[in-house]
Amino acid sequence: MIKVTLPDGSQREYPGPVTVGEVAASIGPGLAKAALAGKVDGKVVDTSFTIAHDAQVAIITLKDPEGLDVIRHSAAHLLAYAVKELYPEAQVTIGPVIEHGFFYDFAYKRPFTPEDLVAIEKRMAELAAKDEPVTRRVLPRDEAVAHFKSIGENYKAEIIASIPQGEDVSLYREGGFEDLCRGPHVPSTGKLKFFKLMKVAGAYWRGDHRNEMLQRVYGTAWATKEELQQYLTMLEEAEKRDHRKLGRELDLFHIDDVAPGVVFWHPKGWAIWQAVEQYMRGVYRATGYHEVKGPQILDRSLWEKTGHWQNYRENMFTTESEKRDYALKPMNCPGHVLIFKQGIKSYRDLPLRYGEFGQCHRNEPSGALHGIMRVRGFTQDDGHVFCTEDQILEECVAYTAQLQKVYKDFGFTDILYKVATRPDNRVGADELWDKAEHAVMEALRRSGVDFVISPGDGAFYGPKIEYTLKDALGRQWQCGTMQVDFNTAERLGAEYVTETSERAHPVMLHRAVVGSLERFIGMLLEHHAGALPAWLAPVHAVVLNITDQQADYAREVAKTLLDQGLRVELDLRNEKITYKIREHSLQKPPYLLVVGDKERAAGAVAVRARGNQDLGVMSVEDFSKRLLADIASKS
Repeated sequence: MIKVTLPDGSQREYPGPVTVGEVAASIGPGLAKAALAGKVDGKVVDTSFTIAHDAQVAIITLKDPEGLDVIRHSAAHLLAYAVKELYPEAQVTIGPVIEHGFFYDFAYKRPFTPEDLVAIEKRMAELAAKDEPVTRRVLPRDEAVAHFKSIGENYKAEIIASIPQGEDVSLYREGGFEDLCRGPHVPSTGKLKFFKLMKVAGAYWRGDHRNEMLQRVYGTAWATKEELQQYLTMLEEAEKRDHRKLGRELDLFHIDDVAPGVVFWHPKGWAIWQAVEQYMRGVYRATGYHEVKGPQILDRSLWEKTGHWQNYRENMFTTESEKRDYALKPMNCPGHVLIFKQGIKSYRDLPLRYGEFGQCHRNEPSGALHGIMRVRGFTQDDGHVFCTEDQILEECVAYTAQLQKVYKDFGFTDILYKVATRPDNRVGADELWDKAEHAVMEALRRSGVDFVISPGDGAFYGPKIEYTLKDALGRQWQCGTMQVDFNTAERLGAEYVTETSERAHPVMLHRAVVGSLERFIGMLLEHHAGALPAWLAPVHAVVLNITDQQADYAREVAKTLLDQGLRVELDLRNEKITYKIREHSLQKPPYLLVVGDKERAAGAVAVRARGNQDLGVMSVEDFSKRLLADIASKS
C-alpha cells in the first residue's frame, strides 16, 4: 500500500504506485481537471510522476505560485514549438522562466520582425487549442546528444554534451516538437491560454560576447485573462513613466556615446540630485556618521588584499602608471578601512560610522546598461560602521529603522526584506559566516519584520540584508543593503585596542540606503511619474506674467521666493498665458503662479497647483508659507 498525506493532513491509501494525476482524480474530477503539476515531498513534479512510496503530496493548480511557473515554463516550450513549425530552419537553444514571463533564444538566418511575432503568437494559440499531451522520456546523455544532432539541433546537442558523462537527461514532447528540459510541464498544451509575445532582443550564445548573437523572444503568461490584461496595462503605464523618456521631456540628463554608461546631468536633473544628496547628508548627521572622502584610484596590491582582484577583476576598470597597476574603485569599502587605520582606535571609539558619497566605476557589459538605472559610473551613499561583535545587533536594528523613515520620506512605504547567505565563492572561516548570518537574521527579527532567505546570494566577504521597495506600479526594486563583514578589516590590518589592552579586528558593517544615486533618482522618476513632491522637484514654482505690464512685478515675486531658497523660474515671454500654462504644466512643477493687473495691484499671485488645480489668489507671503510647509513635510 502507498500512503499519501495531503496538505490538510488527511491521508489516502492506494494499492500500488500511483501518479500525481491519479491522486488528483481520486480527490475529485474538478481537481483532476485543474491540476497542472504536483509537489511530492516538497519537489515540484509532473502530473505523470509516479509515487512509489509513502509521501507528502500536494496538487498544484493555477491558484498556487508554483502553478504560474509551470505555465510560463511550458509556454516557453510552446513558443519554441511554434517557431519550429513556422521556421523549420531555426535552431532552439534555451528557454527559461523569468519574472512575469519567459524567453527563448533562437538561431535563425534573419532577424524576426514584428510581423513574425504576430504569426508566432497566433501559431502558439492554435497549438494550445489542439490540447496535445505533453509527455516525458529519459535518455542517456550520449544518446540524447546523437538524437539532437540527427535533427539538426546543434545548440541543444552542445548543451547536453556539457552534462557529465553517464548521466541521463529528460526530454519533453508535445506534438511534433521535443525539447530538453528538467520540467515539470503542464499535462497538455490546452492548459496554456493567456499569453502574449512582447519583443525580440539580441543575446549571445551562453551569455558570452565572444559567441554568436542569437535572437531572444520574450513573452508573458498568466493564470487568467484579467491578470494578463492587468500586466499589459501596467506595462503601458510603465512606458509612460520610463525614466529615460522623462529625462528627455523634463530636460534632466542625457547619456552620450562618448561616455557610455556615465550620466551627463542637466541643471534640473542636478537639482534633484542635490535634493537627494543633501537630504542623505542630513541623515548622516542625525545618525552619528562622519562624512569622509576617499580617492578614486587605488593600487592593485590593496585590491589583492581585499580579494576584489581575484574575485571581481572582470568588473573593474584598471590602468597603469610607472609600472604599477591601479584600479578605479568599484566600491568604497577599502578606502574607509584605510581611514580607520590612521591613528590608534580604542573600544571606546566604537561604533565608528563613516559615510561617503563615493563615486565608483564598474565595467558593466554594454548590453546591460539601462538609462541611469544601470551605469558604469555611479555615486553611492556608502557607509561603513566599525564595531565590536556585541554591537552588531544594535547597529543593524537602528539601521533598519533609519532606512524605513528615509524610504517613507521619498514616498515608498512597502518594503520587502531578504537575507542573502554565503556563496560558494567566498573568503573567511565558516564559523565567522555562522556568526554573521545569525546577526543579520536576528536583527530583522528584533525589528519586527518578516523576511525570506536567499541561499548563496551573499557577497564574497559576508552575508547581507537586502531591502526591496515596491513602487506605485507594484514593481520591486532592490535598493538598500546591510552587510556584516568579519573579513575585510582583518585582511587590511585594521585594529582597535580592547578593554584588556589587547588588539582586535573590528567587525565592518557595509550599508547603503539609496545605493546608487543615479539608479535611485531613476526609481523616483518612475514611481512619481516625473511629478516629484515639492521637496524633490527641480523647480518649485514658475512665475508667469499675462502681459508686459506685469513683467517687473513678476520679477519681484520671483526674487522674493528665490531669496527664501526656493527653486523658481520666470517666464516673461510674449505668449498667450494659456500657452505658457500648458507648456509649463508638461514640466510638472508643483505650482504655477500667474500675475496679471489684479494680482500686481493686490501684491498677490494666482496659484495653480499641479494637476490643473486652481487654488485661487493669495498673497506672496501666504504662498511661500504653503510651499515651505510642503517642502518641510516631504508632501
